[in-house]
Amino acid sequence: MRLTYVWSSLPVLLLASLLLRVPSAQSGKADVYQKWLEEDVHWIITDHERAEFMKLSTDQQRVQFVEAFWSRRDPTPGTPENEFKAEHYRRLAYSNAHFASGVPGWKTDRGHVYIIYGTPDEIHTQPAPATQQPPTNAGSNYPTQTWRYHHLNGASHDLTVPFVDTCRCGDYQLKIDLFKEHELP
Repeated sequence: MRLTYVWSSLPVLLLASLLLRVPSAQSGKADVYQKWLEEDVHWIITDHERAEFMKLSTDQQRVQFVEAFWSRRDPTPGTPENEFKAEHYRRLAYSNAHFASGVPGWKTDRGHVYIIYGTPDEIHTQPAPATQQPPTNAGSNYPTQTWRYHHLNGASHDLTVPFVDTCRCGDYQLKIDLFKEHELP
């Protein structure tokens, strides 16, 4: 009786061991590069760079690519620290800590804008009106937040970035297609 129980449990144990197997070091490396491409540099890598990275076949090539990627963006190449890289990862961490809304902060519209442009020079927040009267214009019954950037590199004028929280849940979304409308990265 006991032997039958052991043998009947064997397929279940084998299946569980296959499903719960420890990932190999190789798949761990692939995950690191996938995370780097799809999360860490998602908003700052160019389409050309992404295509070139996808063609790479060895980890050595990927390591060299990542080093060159950050090196191209280093504002002071003669120093030991890459200030651009440090600032990028600071912005990424800030976005995840402050803008998460059902998804990681870097995936939100505010996270995207923050990662690209950094801390706004001005932030104006307008809560939703307390009354339930019909809106006088589109979006006026929802909380809004407007970010203003002065003196952006390469911009001839200030940049105003309007967000609206249509779910009233803290998930502020861009009211415009900022990156198309202003031909920004």
